[in-house]
Amino acid sequence: MIDPVIVCAVVAGAGSGAVIDLRTRRVPNWLTFGLAALGLLLALVRGQQPWYAIGGLGLGVALMLPGHVVGATGAGDVKLLAAVGAWLGPSGTVTAFLYSALAGGVIAIVVAVYRGRLRTTFARAAALARSGGALAAEIGRAPAEGRFAYAPAIAIGAIAVALGM
Repeated sequence: MIDPVIVCAVVAGAGSGAVIDLRTRRVPNWLTFGLAALGLLLALVRGQQPWYAIGGLGLGVALMLPGHVVGATGAGDVKLLAAVGAWLGPSGTVTAFLYSALAGGVIAIVVAVYRGRLRTTFARAAALARSGGALAAEIGRAPAEGRFAYAPAIAIGAIAVALGM
């Protein structure tokens, strides 16, 4: 069943994060920490086990942190998925992460086409796949024109889950 409180919180929080990331290339701490704290508070007020919210938050960090370590995502992206994870719980966070990865792939292709870098993008992705991930550090050294804001992909994934998709 769709929970309107969770839908509104995820749309407002993740949507704001996406807009701010597109404008500034940052997701502010006040937004992510506030969203996470409210998710934890809601779980307590509703009498849910706090582990539901804490589990979603922790999984959000665990799923996004490897990408941040290799330079593929920013710290704000890690914190944004963790914050919406506090609202979505553990299974919702995993699903949101998977939807975000799909949305991020589509956004990456659109950005590559727009910037005239589609061939280079596919060549680098193929090299990464052939290396079995050994070239992951290359992602962190990608030129600035190869990067894009990832919070919109997280917002798409989280909102899809909040809407019961």
